[in-house]
Amino acid sequence: MTDADSGSATTATAGDVTARYTETETERVLSFEADGRAAAIAQNTDGYAMLKVRPSIDGDELERYYGFDMALDHAAELLGVPVHDLPVPEAAEDMGM
Repeated sequence: MTDADSGSATTATAGDVTARYTETETERVLSFEADGRAAAIAQNTDGYAMLKVRPSIDGDELERYYGFDMALDHAAELLGVPVHDLPVPEAAEDMGM
């Protein structure tokens, strides 16, 4: 299930995992929630910096990755789900280098 916002999907749900894509003045953030656990992947708004994985949107950075696949793998580990269970909203599909 996916909800659309401004022509580009910003939320997606697959099973028990919900993903939300948001933008702040400085970052693009893809956050996940599943069974009380959370993870977030952030990138600067210019879109060229490494991806930061955090335990929550405002949490401390745990690791940085060049590739979106590696960041998703770490996020899945934090949530305790297989990486293929993570939904990615359309607006976040181009994150990573």
